[in-house]
Amino acid sequence: MHAAPVRANAIPTVATALRAVESLLLGSGQRTARQNAWTAVLEDRRRAKDRVEAEHVLRAVADHRS
Repeated sequence: MHAAPVRANAIPTVATALRAVESLLLGSGQRTARQNAWTAVLEDRRRAKDRVEAEHVLRAVADHRS
């Protein structure tokens, strides 16, 4: 009998291993809170980028008028 071939995608990645450890250590509520916090960080970064772009536009308009 031959052993079944091992597929490359059958080998867990580091991220998959970390998620598995996380699920063992953290309750679902803590995991959800962490995911929500990360989502908030990403949204803050997006708003900051938008704010910088708006400042550039306003400066360009002000410079054009003067």
